[in-house]
Amino acid sequence: MARNVIAILRGVQPDEVEAVGEAILAEGISILEVPLNSPDPLRSIAKLAAAFGAEARVGAGTVLSPDDVSDVAKAGGRIVVSPDCNPQVIEATKAMGMASYPGVATPTECFTALRHGADGLKLFPSFLFGVEGFKAVSAVLPEGTSCYAVGGVAPENFAEWINAGVAGFGIGSAIYKAGNSPKP
Repeated sequence: MARNVIAILRGVQPDEVEAVGEAILAEGISILEVPLNSPDPLRSIAKLAAAFGAEARVGAGTVLSPDDVSDVAKAGGRIVVSPDCNPQVIEATKAMGMASYPGVATPTECFTALRHGADGLKLFPSFLFGVEGFKAVSAVLPEGTSCYAVGGVAPENFAEWINAGVAGFGIGSAIYKAGNSPKP
């Protein structure tokens, strides 16, 4: 299951990001997202990409504009995760050769994202979508569409989401909270 988890490192500091990344990778999670509303996020992304780029997919979350996409690419990021479905962000991401995971909350957003080249969908916030809502929407999505539940998912409901067909989860504070030490 860990390979299907995106670790959201909201609030991570550049001086701690390598130790945090190492601890997360040691647990088998190999997708690392630094939200752009974190302190000096591009520096953190660059450090993660340099240290772990061969073994992890590193990128940014809270990506809101094509300029953000360009900045993430320059920092060495390979994935772009957004809280919304912005076709310009998706297209810029794909033009730079990166993977795009836009946030969606309606069938219209799901199909808009896919039409513009999204690699997968971030169901956000998933507690609003709900498992039943996801089941209804996924019945009409193209076969093989990767959907990640983000916001309102926890070990208590992982099985329910997995049984409904999600590809994985985006997990933030349950993996990392700003100020926590990466050491056990």
